[in-house]
Amino acid sequence: MDLSIFCQSNLLYTQESLSRYQPGGYHPVNLGNTFKDDRYKIHHKLGWGGFSTVWLAKDKDRNQWVSLKIMTADSSVSRELQNLKYLERHSQGELSSNYVVQLLDAFTHEGPNGVHQCLVFELLGPSVDKVLADYHESHDKLCSETVLRMSTQLLKAVKYIHSAGMCHGDISGRNIAFSCTHLWKQTEEQLFDVLGFPEVEPLTRVDGTPLRNGLPSQLVKAAEWDDWIDEDDEDIRLFDFGEGFFQGQEPKKLAQPGSLRVPETIFTDSFNYRVDLWRTGCMIYSFLFTTWPFWYLGEDEVLVFQMIGFVERLPSEWESKWTSMLMRSSHDLELEEDYGTSKLERKFAGLVPNPTLKPLLHVIQGLMRFLPSSRLTAEDALDLLGNAQE
Repeated sequence: MDLSIFCQSNLLYTQESLSRYQPGGYHPVNLGNTFKDDRYKIHHKLGWGGFSTVWLAKDKDRNQWVSLKIMTADSSVSRELQNLKYLERHSQGELSSNYVVQLLDAFTHEGPNGVHQCLVFELLGPSVDKVLADYHESHDKLCSETVLRMSTQLLKAVKYIHSAGMCHGDISGRNIAFSCTHLWKQTEEQLFDVLGFPEVEPLTRVDGTPLRNGLPSQLVKAAEWDDWIDEDDEDIRLFDFGEGFFQGQEPKKLAQPGSLRVPETIFTDSFNYRVDLWRTGCMIYSFLFTTWPFWYLGEDEVLVFQMIGFVERLPSEWESKWTSMLMRSSHDLELEEDYGTSKLERKFAGLVPNPTLKPLLHVIQGLMRFLPSSRLTAEDALDLLGNAQE
């Protein structure tokens, strides 16, 4: 879409793509809109993804703040809803007791771009990605108790999902957020003091002609949670089950951020639910160091080079593929000869002086094994942590 036809605003370029507001795409939402017979009223935007926009809404029936996720019309048969309903049936209590986001309601809404699946969730605070980025920028670290609590809760969420015969499929800092139970019942002003007041610009055409049907009449900047300070007091929630699948029914492809790619998807033609274990190891590492263990610059061999020796040597059955990758590479990649200590062990020795965090070394080592079958289960990882804290 040619954005020059609109009156210019920063929000034109920093928010969700306007080209997605077309038949099959996003539903146009403006502040003050209501859904489901006026039950949910929109007060702010929380974020967006490729297949949804997410809004802060006030639930009139519950008299509390909630998160309203509105799927694109072309994704209305929601795999996420099916997966959450399944997990709900498997849960003995609320999903949130397993550190999984609580689904409160689901309904469909018809708009100019089609029929949209709408999912209502408990209101969550900022993503772990956002909080870790803030700590990293200020050269600070999460306190040890918070790191241990987050690690334990993420492992419990993964244990629960795996025990239900499912895989989350996309564990990352953008899909983990902090609960914010203390804000559910606050006034609008008290809530906006934490997440920021809405920044809104009208969407208008330069030539003054009306907007085409299906576009929102205003651009809303997503909340940035600038004054959030509660990560030490709130639990975490794992959310976004759109990539989830049942064990034994693996999809052909897995959507993966580059730095979180699991090695078996590079070296073999198959993967299973144990992708969650590698990704959980990456997350626990990030809780500790406020950065990722690996960086992806677009080339598989550079990513694999960082992985080798991080915990262990490359498996012998993958070495021929690695050799052919190196032959095609434009980089001069030479591995260290000393495998006496892993890269991870050396980093722990230098940067993790607190002895209460030492058990996380063994947890990450166990989760981030190259061969999926040799990875520590979430249950075993929890046992390791539990034994160390007794």
